[in-house]
Amino acid sequence: MALLPVADALQRILAQANALPAERVPITEAHRRVLAEDLRSLRSQPPADVSAMDGYAIRAEDVTSVPIDLTVAGEVAAGRPFDGAVKAGQAVRIFTGGEVPAGADTIVVQEQTRREGDSVIIAKLPEKGRHIRRAGLDFSEGETLLARGRLLTGRDISLAAAMNHPFLPVYRKPRIALLATGDELVLPGRKPGPGQIVYSNGYSVAALARQEGAEVTDLGIARDRIDDTVRAIQDARMRRVDVLVTMGGASVGDYDVVQQALTAEGMALSFWKIAMRPGRPLMHGRLGPIHVLGLPGNPVSAFVCAYLFLVPLLRTLTGRTDAIAQPDHALLGSDLSENDEREDYLRAKLSRSSRGALVATAFPVQDSSMTRFLAEADCLIVREAHAPKALAGSPCAIMKLPL
Repeated sequence: MALLPVADALQRILAQANALPAERVPITEAHRRVLAEDLRSLRSQPPADVSAMDGYAIRAEDVTSVPIDLTVAGEVAAGRPFDGAVKAGQAVRIFTGGEVPAGADTIVVQEQTRREGDSVIIAKLPEKGRHIRRAGLDFSEGETLLARGRLLTGRDISLAAAMNHPFLPVYRKPRIALLATGDELVLPGRKPGPGQIVYSNGYSVAALARQEGAEVTDLGIARDRIDDTVRAIQDARMRRVDVLVTMGGASVGDYDVVQQALTAEGMALSFWKIAMRPGRPLMHGRLGPIHVLGLPGNPVSAFVCAYLFLVPLLRTLTGRTDAIAQPDHALLGSDLSENDEREDYLRAKLSRSSRGALVATAFPVQDSSMTRFLAEADCLIVREAHAPKALAGSPCAIMKLPL
């Protein structure tokens, strides 16, 4: 059976994914959440003409030559407007953010004035309308400022607050469960027995998922027995997770029982095995409403597949409009041999050339068990299937890895 191309695999995964239901959360809990509706402003900012400087509010027609004395009729501060109007020959002391009083059309900055008792001397001819922030300068009531599908930054949260929204409509966080399988696995901190290794895959995958806003449940490590794996799958179903991620046990060995257990539980298999390196034994299916993603057992393969497939799935479930990351471009830092029928994702370091160009240099060993190089990598160099030999200095596509 021909291996499924990476693009086709991703298309199948996302074709079965839709944004989760929306909920309203306090604005203090909305950072890094995704808007479920366009957000319109409930007010104008500023709501009235306000001063952009400390100084005096005047009528420009009263200052046609300088120096000139004006009578100080009162004072304005932010939150304390002037009760009245500026009349001919008058000025009102005003501070930054104060509402421009009726009758005034110009602010003279205090550095261009001199106060003498109840009068102020204007020393420089003002420009009419100067230093006034007009009502609605920032935004107007009813204006849509944040669009549905936007991942909310801290700056967006500040804008939403200024728009007078105490609660924001966002998509629900995806709930995912991680299940590792393998008699050979022991948790960090324990001494491995003969033939055993320390389990590490789930930590990088969980970190990726949390960065994408998911709530992660760790189902632990299931032994290489169908009944143990089935019990863990049933646990995930009882928790009503949106995504079940398995790690290892999805190949064809006698002890690879994950696919058997999932099939016994009613999983509809979408695909198994794709044309990529690392990560050929990737599995995808549906277990009722649950998206199932079976990652390979090698730690590098698990991470790369999670980055390429789990991250876009979670972004789609959270309602983002930018679920699929677009590759960046760099120059190769070393020669690369021709590629075979599988799309390749080479771990690489980034640097800058003497001319400032971005350079990606692949690690000399690309074994999918080597977590050291994965930790040191800044990006993945993407090579198409059957790509010819490429020389150092030639352009390449890269995917920058998250920090």
